[in-house]
Amino acid sequence: MQIFAGVAFVAMYVLMTLFMPKRLWIVLGTAVLFLVTGAVPLRAVPGAINWNVLLMIAGTMVLVYYFIKSKMPNQIADWLLDKAPDVMWVIIFMSLFAGVISAFVDNVATVLMVAPVGMAVCRKLDIDPVPMVLSIAVSSNLQGAATLVGDTTSIMLGAYAHMDFTSFFWMEGKPGIFFAVELGALATVPVMMFLFGKFRQTVDASEYCKADDIMPSVFLVGTVVLLIMASFIKDKPDVSNGLICCGMAIIAIFYDYMITSDRSEIKAALKSIDFETLGLLFGLFIVIQGLIETGIIDLIADTIGNVGGDHIFVMYTIVVWASVLFSAFIDNIPYVATMLPVVTNLTGSLGISPNLLYFGLLSGATLGGNLTPVGASANITATGILKKEGHEVSFKEFMKIGVPFTLTAVMVGYIFIWLVWA
Repeated sequence: MQIFAGVAFVAMYVLMTLFMPKRLWIVLGTAVLFLVTGAVPLRAVPGAINWNVLLMIAGTMVLVYYFIKSKMPNQIADWLLDKAPDVMWVIIFMSLFAGVISAFVDNVATVLMVAPVGMAVCRKLDIDPVPMVLSIAVSSNLQGAATLVGDTTSIMLGAYAHMDFTSFFWMEGKPGIFFAVELGALATVPVMMFLFGKFRQTVDASEYCKADDIMPSVFLVGTVVLLIMASFIKDKPDVSNGLICCGMAIIAIFYDYMITSDRSEIKAALKSIDFETLGLLFGLFIVIQGLIETGIIDLIADTIGNVGGDHIFVMYTIVVWASVLFSAFIDNIPYVATMLPVVTNLTGSLGISPNLLYFGLLSGATLGGNLTPVGASANITATGILKKEGHEVSFKEFMKIGVPFTLTAVMVGYIFIWLVWA
């Protein structure tokens, strides 16, 4: 069964690469195959689905619908155009802006909030939105490891290693992973200047747009604040963030109806939910569960431990770069969950502090998702947004941006963490 699951998984990715427009049906077909063959028992399906992520996406998409309707993205776009000398710097500013938000808010929610602003900028300038939206997505993933609340994997590490919010900034008299991530983010600026150097058209906002209603923006900001506050609550339900997003979406729907008394707006808001993206994630969760059930992820973890042996630099290097590679194709949540006890055992046998490998694992697993368009939920969301606007993103097109971003940021973090924590 293990061989079957591995072959089916690889075949799924090959087919998605060749037939990107059919990726939903390819993933769902693979998920059904895993269920029919017993690679994933039916009893394991409810636990395999990350309902929190799905609810967050659905709720935030509704909030974003009203955010766009209010014309606030257009107003922010005009402000950015006024500050940036050319299109290249608009893209860079938008990417860094998304990264800052993503350090404190889930990556998917960040993409859903910031991408509409990027789309508004691109419409105003009449340019292709693909580079900007993809940059927003990969920057969001990059900053997820910066703080305890930036990504699910960060929360998992904090809970497992008994770290608090400040541990990511300063721990045991040393700078934490926050500085490794931020240095990596700064290092991507020259990369973006190279990638987008051809976009040197001057920009201006001669005709300023003013938002019709500030309340949708208040609902979005309120969602961000509630997500941050919820991250400090211990033993909260796994679907807490999803319930926050859906709850705020219901409030936004109720508010708009009270103002307009227009039921058609409710239907339009619900239709704005990207069910293709939700279906793609649903299928991937089942496929990844198949890799867990058949022991493939455990095999990966054991292989890393065996190859590294008792050489700490070799071990550290393997943990970081293997995490980058595997996270490009395997959801980083089950991977990190599997690797944390492995890392603890490995460092325990060597008689050293596990923090070096903890931070190496987190940086590699978080950033590795940027290598492919299906390596992270934020990437899937971004490509889904672009597809709804008529822009189909291929693996090759995504990787032109994702690969240099990832290699640059990981290399900087890899060197920093080794120098500080080795």
